[in-house]
Amino acid sequence: MAVSFATALAGLTAHAIGIDAVGNNLANLNTSGYKASTVAFRDLVTQSIGVGNEAGLGTSLPRTTRHFTQGSVQSSTGAMDAAIKGDGFFIVRSPSQNTTAYTRAGNFQVDRDGFLIMPTGDRVQGWSERDGVLNTNQPTSDVTIPTGALQRPAATTLMFFDMNLDAAAEQGATFSTPIEVFDSLGVSHVLVVEFERVSPTAWDFRIFINGEDLDPPQTDLVLIYESDGSSQLQFDNQGVLTQPLGGVTGITNTGVDGGPLLSGAADLDIEWQFESPNGQPRFTQYAHPSAVSGNGQNGNPAAQLVKIAMEDGGVVVAQFSNGQTRQVAQVALAGIRNPESLRAIGNNLFQVSSATALPAIGRPDTGGRGQVLGGALESSNVDIAKEFTNLIVYQRGYQANSRMVVTADEISQETINLKR
Repeated sequence: MAVSFATALAGLTAHAIGIDAVGNNLANLNTSGYKASTVAFRDLVTQSIGVGNEAGLGTSLPRTTRHFTQGSVQSSTGAMDAAIKGDGFFIVRSPSQNTTAYTRAGNFQVDRDGFLIMPTGDRVQGWSERDGVLNTNQPTSDVTIPTGALQRPAATTLMFFDMNLDAAAEQGATFSTPIEVFDSLGVSHVLVVEFERVSPTAWDFRIFINGEDLDPPQTDLVLIYESDGSSQLQFDNQGVLTQPLGGVTGITNTGVDGGPLLSGAADLDIEWQFESPNGQPRFTQYAHPSAVSGNGQNGNPAAQLVKIAMEDGGVVVAQFSNGQTRQVAQVALAGIRNPESLRAIGNNLFQVSSATALPAIGRPDTGGRGQVLGGALESSNVDIAKEFTNLIVYQRGYQANSRMVVTADEISQETINLKR
């Protein structure tokens, strides 16, 4: 009879563990990135006295296994939220214990010190911008965000125009267009470029700067660059630019009649690009009114950080008050071949066990790692219908084993009564 009691007790314990697993799954139905657990039952054989005569002792403690199947990805309102689509884990570090953990939950935020963290305070690992460079070939570290920082000014070093000069214009006709550039202190200067038709296939050009920007200030536009004939814009009979090709260097505020900048910044040193990156001329000469279709330059003034957001690919992008954006951080992912071997430590975090393969750390969507979607969260992979079905099965199993205890108790009472 002791065997009957032991068998029933093992069954009660096993099914109670199953009910606990279902309860935990249902409790985390709406937990971002949560992975459901299932229970695997195993029987016990105490002795064998020949084929077909094995004596059993019920079930052993069941094994609880996490299933890392993909949860649905839902859009969210958190600026720093991120969801993994595919394999991989976010990497986080506990600053108090200096231990590494892994998670699928991407509900991140930025703390007062500028660290990208989980709600638990664990710091997300990846790469951060250093001196204007985001280098993902370096080892990972705590991701830091330059909250409230000023974007440093950048002096203009190149500029371009996409434009047409009128082939029907008379000789001596002129056309002017402005462009805003910036010095090393972020001060804005407007350069005026003037084109003059000198032959059917050639245009001279001159560049002026506002005299008030110079030291000493002057009241009129000041000539700082003048074509010398060899650097004219020259076109063929199809209206295609033939000279100059490449860039024209040496555009500076000190040229010709200019002088130092009143702001005290370094002298301008700008390259004018006459070709697009694919080698196509940016100028044409067709019988159509002279006009600029686009221009650009690479300088910027100092600007205040106004917004940060997680974008697709796990890239953290900063937006500044001047409208410019800059990538300031990159979140890393860890690819783990056997995630079922990870050890749960709570708060939706996992740590490696002795059976876990070495995590492969790198950028998302590389090396078999999944994609990272910004402004989204991965829902739990709990199947509520399956969980309620399992709950009924485990409940019935628990009831059956409890009846076994009652039956074994009744048989024991009958055995005791034989002595009376």
